[in-house]
Amino acid sequence: MEQKKVTVPDLARMKAAGERITMVTAYDCPFARLLDEAGVELLLVGDSLGMVVQGQPNTLPVTLDDIVYHTRLVTRGARRALVVGDLPFGSYQASPQQAVESAIRLVKEGGAEVVKLEGGVRMASAIASIVAADIPVMGHVGLTPQSIHRLGGHRVQGRRQGERERVIEDARVVEASGACAVVLECIPLDLAAEITAALTIPTIGIGAGAHCDGQVLVLHDLIGLSEDWTPRFAKRYAAVGREVVRAAREYVEEVKGGLFPTEAQAFSPLGKAANAK
Repeated sequence: MEQKKVTVPDLARMKAAGERITMVTAYDCPFARLLDEAGVELLLVGDSLGMVVQGQPNTLPVTLDDIVYHTRLVTRGARRALVVGDLPFGSYQASPQQAVESAIRLVKEGGAEVVKLEGGVRMASAIASIVAADIPVMGHVGLTPQSIHRLGGHRVQGRRQGERERVIEDARVVEASGACAVVLECIPLDLAAEITAALTIPTIGIGAGAHCDGQVLVLHDLIGLSEDWTPRFAKRYAAVGREVVRAAREYVEEVKGGLFPTEAQAFSPLGKAANAK
C-alpha cells in the first residue's frame, strides 16, 4: 500500500502529536528513492554537497545552480518524502528580493517543496518575503556553516555569555517571520530543549540533543561514506564506503585474473537469433 505524501501541515501535526520527525540529506535520485522507501519524512538537498559530493573544504563555494541541479535529481526519486532545498551562500543575503527570486528558482526549476536558509534576526525580512510568495521556509540557527568565518569555525553556539540569548531570539524571529520549521545546529541540549518547548513550529536538531522535535543527519555520515571525518554527534549506521572498496577490489582481481567476464556473460557475434538455432 502506497504511503501518504508528507506535506508541510504534517510537520505541525507531528509536533503536536509528539511524533519525531526524520530528515536526511540527499543529492541524487537513487539515494532519494532508497531513503524515501525507508520512511524518511524530509529529504534535504543541503549545501553540504559542497563538502561530501564536490570535495570542497566548506559549503561556501556551492552555487544556486548546483542546488537546483541536485534538487531536480532528488525530486525524481522522492515519492512520499517532503523535499527541502538549501539556499546556498550568496543566493539570499543581498536582499529580500534576491531571496525570493532564488527561492522561486529552487521551486520552479528544482522542484523543491520547502526552501531552507540560515540566520535568524538578520534574515527575518527574507523569510517573510519568501513566505509571502507562498513558498514554505525552514530556518536554521545556532551554528550556521555559511557563517564559519565570522564564527571562527565549526564550534558549538550558545555556551558563551550573550550567545544563548542570541540563539533564542533568532529562533523566535524565524518562527515569527513565518517559517514552518527550524534547524537547531550544534547548541547545548538544554538550550535546544528550551527553544523546542517555546516554539509552535518543529525543531530539527543536528548536534543539539534528543529534545528536538526531529533529527537530521548527513547521508554520508549515516551510511559510512565519509571516511576522513565524522562529527561526534553523528551516528554511523552502516559501512557502505568499505563495502564499495571491497566490491571494487574483487572486481579488479577478477578482471586481472581472467575470471570476469565469463563466457556465459558474453554475447554471440550473431546475436540472440544465432543462439536460438
